Amino acid sequence: MRGKYLPGLLLLLSGAFLATSCTERDVSLDHGVYMLLDTSGTYTKELDQAQRIINYVLAELKPGDSFAVASIDTASFSEKDIWFKKTFDDRPSRANAQKREFREVILKHMKQVRPSRFTDITGGLLQAVEYLNERNPGKKTIIIFSDLKEEIPEGYVRDIPLQLNGFNVIAVNVTKLRSDNVDPREYLDRLADWQRKVEEGGGSWQVINDLDRLESIFGTS
Repeated sequence: MRGKYLPGLLLLLSGAFLATSCTERDVSLDHGVYMLLDTSGTYTKELDQAQRIINYVLAELKPGDSFAVASIDTASFSEKDIWFKKTFDDRPSRANAQKREFREVILKHMKQVRPSRFTDITGGLLQAVEYLNERNPGKKTIIIFSDLKEEIPEGYVRDIPLQLNGFNVIAVNVTKLRSDNVDPREYLDRLADWQRKVEEGGGSWQVINDLDRLESIFGTS
């Protein structure tokens, strides 16, 4: 009798396996986003704009995607600078709850932030690369919320080539400094210098100063 039902059982198990396979998420479509927030000097006054960007990213990310927000301060190559990180659950209802938690935690950090004396952008980028490489999503994006003026404490070594193959690096809200108004070449040179560093490391570079055009973070228009 057992032999009589064996073909049907095998067919049933085969169908169940195929159904499961068809519903599995394609991890190559996952998106990992790491956002660096400049917390130096007066740039902390711009954090309201940062919250706007974070809310947009949270709305666009899908279940299975990853997001981390970290500060750029005196020494940014450190896990302690990550305010919050999360790989969102495959279940949409659970992912939405995690996004709400994410937003609340970031708001709490923003209310408590203290301006740092220095701006270690390179260290923040190195930490971002490490985080996203560990998760290995199909698409890797680093958002830099900064005026891009790097100031490193004496003794810190940051003359390190960036390994950015497969990374899209986006500078947002690159405000002009007072000295830039005197000599605009300083502003243009900062942008050009960071573009060179990113592209020499194999990454792509983009600048978004119009926050009404954030859709280009996700390659849409």
